[in-house]
Amino acid sequence: MTDQRVALVTGASSGIGRACAELLAARGLRVYAASRSAAFPMDVTDDASVHAAVGEIIGKEGRLDVVVNNAGIAVAGAVEDTSVEEAKAQFEVNFFGVLRVCRAVLPVLRRQGAGYIVNIGSIGGLVAIPYQGLYSASKFALEGLTESLRLEAASFGVNVVLMEPGDHRTSLTANRFRTAESQASSVYRDRCDRAIARMAADEQSGSAPEAAARLLYRIVSRPHPRLRYTVGPAPQRAAVWMKRLMPYAVVERVMNIYYSR
Repeated sequence: MTDQRVALVTGASSGIGRACAELLAARGLRVYAASRSAAFPMDVTDDASVHAAVGEIIGKEGRLDVVVNNAGIAVAGAVEDTSVEEAKAQFEVNFFGVLRVCRAVLPVLRRQGAGYIVNIGSIGGLVAIPYQGLYSASKFALEGLTESLRLEAASFGVNVVLMEPGDHRTSLTANRFRTAESQASSVYRDRCDRAIARMAADEQSGSAPEAAARLLYRIVSRPHPRLRYTVGPAPQRAAVWMKRLMPYAVVERVMNIYYSR
C-alpha cells in the first residue's frame, strides 16, 4: 500500500535533505522539499517565511504528518577565532531555524494527535570536533531541545526523534564557512587547516546520503521510534560509545591525534 502521508523536508536542495525528500516521494508521500532556492521556498532564519510555507502546506493538504528539520550550515575555525556574529550565524540556522519550524508545525501535529518531527543532528553534536566548535555547540544545543520537546509532545501523539549522521558525501564540505580570523595569521592556523582537511577527506569518503534517507523512512514507519539514531561510518558511531564508556582523557587523546594528522 502506498504511503500517502504529507511531509516537509527543510534544507532539501542537496545532500541528506534531498535524498530524504526523494526517498519519501518514491514511497508515495506528498513531499514539500524546502530550501531558500527551491521550487517550494522556505528560509528557516525568517519567521514569516516559515509560517507562510507551513500555512501553504496546510492550505493545500489539510494536514502534515512528517517534518524533517535538515537545514544546516557549518562554521569552522578555532573558538577563539570565531566572532560572536559568526557564532550567531551558525546558531541562526542550525538551532533557531529548527525552533522556528517546530513552533510552526506543532499546533498542526497536536490537533491531529499524530505526526513525526525528525531533527537532523550530528555525531558532532555528541562528540565535539576541534576547530568546528560552534557547529558542535549548535548540534549539542539541538540535542537538548529535542529531548525536551519529545517529553512535551509525546502526550499529544507526536513522535520527536534525533537522527545523528556521521560523515556523508554532501555539499556541506564545499559550503563550509571559515571564520575570518581562522584564515588570517592565527596561532591556530596550521592545526585548524589540518583538522579541516581531515574533516573534508572523511566527508567525501563517507556514506552516501541515501543511507540516511533509508534510516529516516524506517524511523517514520515505526509507531514508537526511540529518541536517537546514528548513521554513518562505523568508527564514528563507535566514538559515541567510546565517549560514554571510557575515561574522557582517552577520548580527548584520540581526538587530538586524529585531527592533528
